Amino acid sequence: MTDTVLARLLALKTAPTPDLKTLWQGLFGTPPPPYNRRLLESRLAYRIQELAYGGLSAAAREKLDALADQVGQGKQLSVKLRTDRPLTGTRLVREWQGVEHTVTVLADGYEYQGRPYKSLSAIARAITGTQWNGPLFFGLKRVARA
Repeated sequence: MTDTVLARLLALKTAPTPDLKTLWQGLFGTPPPPYNRRLLESRLAYRIQELAYGGLSAAAREKLDALADQVGQGKQLSVKLRTDRPLTGTRLVREWQGVEHTVTVLADGYEYQGRPYKSLSAIARAITGTQWNGPLFFGLKRVARA
């Protein structure tokens, strides 16, 4: 099924615009909006994947409904995005005293030299032998300047 979805997504790039509009009618059951080609491709790609793999989870829908209710009532949105941690799989590279050190971000911590660590600060301490702020050491945080 993945191959079929991928092939359909790739075909969007080379399909003529009238074909995209016909595909829109088939996938959405409504006439296509007057979007430019790029937006049509993007929305069609999402819809193809949505139909193949499923849409949003129930929890995501509930969260979006709650946010829509807040907006409808004129309230400030109460959304906090977690930005203090890189995505799982990210590789952090830092040179220290002429040696390059690579850390991989895991779902529940970090890996350095084949060993799991709970924090970047512990890895920075292992590398330098002194106490460091891990995110600062790996360049994920900037020093506040006066």
